[in-house]
Amino acid sequence: MEFLRPATWQEAVAAKAEHPSAVPIAGGTDVMVEINFDHRRPEHLLDLGRIPELSEFDTDSGSGTVRLGASVPYSRIMEHLRTQAPGLALASHTVASPQIRNRGGVGGNLGTASPAGDAHPALLAGGAEVEAVSVRGTRLIPIDDFYVGVKRNALAPDELIRAVRLKTATGPQQFSKVGTRNAMVIAVCAFGIALHPEVRQVRTGIGSAAPTPIRARAAEEFLAAALEEAGLWESRAALPPAVARQFATLVSGAANPIDDVRGTASYRRHALGVMARRTLDWTWREYRGAERTESCA
Repeated sequence: MEFLRPATWQEAVAAKAEHPSAVPIAGGTDVMVEINFDHRRPEHLLDLGRIPELSEFDTDSGSGTVRLGASVPYSRIMEHLRTQAPGLALASHTVASPQIRNRGGVGGNLGTASPAGDAHPALLAGGAEVEAVSVRGTRLIPIDDFYVGVKRNALAPDELIRAVRLKTATGPQQFSKVGTRNAMVIAVCAFGIALHPEVRQVRTGIGSAAPTPIRARAAEEFLAAALEEAGLWESRAALPPAVARQFATLVSGAANPIDDVRGTASYRRHALGVMARRTLDWTWREYRGAERTESCA
């Protein structure tokens, strides 16, 4: 195994072009596990740890976006982006241990593209874009198009993930995860939701309950229409229980889970319904509270 260690982003992109099969490594929290268990033996490892721009983030209030370097650790997302990307910050809290949260970043989750990755539901709900770069140039891949199969993503062989772009949150976001214990655990299933009141839209993300991370599109469309028809975006009145129940049913129905050592397909569908109902309740309570805060200001 040859170890490539570029010092600049330009060198990294050139190395990837020369060795398209090279496996990028930054935090190493996914790749090194596979190597240590001899599940993977790449010919080249491409170490991105010396490239400082991958560990930087920018919150541009003018454009209303957060640009998150691929190697920004989860601990920094938790500390600095709770307002701008609350769903992702909440998901970051659930990632493994403090040691791994200090090393791992969103770029690794995206590169691995495991359906159980903790960042995926929040990225789907937030409407993220992935900044993919090669010697041929830069392209932005919508998160909805990024996951193409089990542990497969839309990157070309010569592309590297430089950053993730997220619109700054304009409404409440939530994340929930079920595991076999409270910490250091792979998700049995996970769910993220984000309200986007400026465009009257609801987005969701489901993890570990289908071959790829997915959205519950029918549930999103139902809830957005129900909020619109009842004038709830403006009034911020209490959400009818029947709406919450139907939303949960549609989320559960969107999943395509399997039975495995962590849980059955039936349990995953049930858990998703419970998480959908709870996170919707939390987000709607927060949305209503924001109205009361604005009225008192």
